[in-house]
Amino acid sequence: MRSFGTVTQLLKFLLFIILLGLFPLLAKAAPEAKLHNAHWISNNISNNIHIDHSGLTKLLRTYRTMGKDGVARFAYDQVTEDDKQNLANYLESLQQVKVSKLDRDQQFAFWVNLYNSLTLKVVLDYFPVNTIREINISPGFLSTGPWGAKLITIEGFDLSLDDIEHGILRPIWKDPRIHYVVNCASLGCPNLPATAIDPKKLDETLDQAASDFINHPRAVRIVDGDVIVSSIYSWFSEDFGNSDQSILNHMIKYAKEPLKTQLSSRNTISDHSYGWQLNK
Repeated sequence: MRSFGTVTQLLKFLLFIILLGLFPLLAKAAPEAKLHNAHWISNNISNNIHIDHSGLTKLLRTYRTMGKDGVARFAYDQVTEDDKQNLANYLESLQQVKVSKLDRDQQFAFWVNLYNSLTLKVVLDYFPVNTIREINISPGFLSTGPWGAKLITIEGFDLSLDDIEHGILRPIWKDPRIHYVVNCASLGCPNLPATAIDPKKLDETLDQAASDFINHPRAVRIVDGDVIVSSIYSWFSEDFGNSDQSILNHMIKYAKEPLKTQLSSRNTISDHSYGWQLNK
């Protein structure tokens, strides 16, 4: 039997074995929905200030295209230096907004547009990459990707993409349709919105985004009788009711025929998958 020279070596070996066993679980785990700061609960229902999101809309209309496969892609390699600067200027303008003083719909649009703009910027800053997960700027020994890095300051708070999605959007709005409009620059993700989110059309936009994704094979496929869903429904199961049946019920609400009928006869999900390739 091999003898370990010191107790330290043995401890290091045991730590390695533990991490090796935990890594697959950690890699699949998603951050919990936990309020980032009580400050973000504040809102003003009588505030009708218009926030200009035209900078994002112009960028999307210029470089976002819809493929025949139903997947939206972004031409990162074609973005001009001027348009990169325009994106930076747009993000700078968002940093001047007193978001806690806006009404709830304006706040929702603000946070989603901010999230998607930051995602575009971080990919552009590090392009070319094959996947956003290659942009390893998040703090932490086991962290991957850019989601944990502090990328912007809003009302004095340094925020990351995780802070925006899991610390603000999910815990405050508690709406599973959030997952259909925040984009992680991957082919497996619901499509990058065609324009900036309009606070006056939230329900319409969210319902359409849910329908577009659920009726695409990235969201759900039935293979040899088995239901295979996007990993989004596994990672964020709690947002969709925390059971196979509740996830299926959510899908049935937005599914078109024949998918609606096919899902109605199922009560379990067999597996999940996700494509991390860059949506370029």
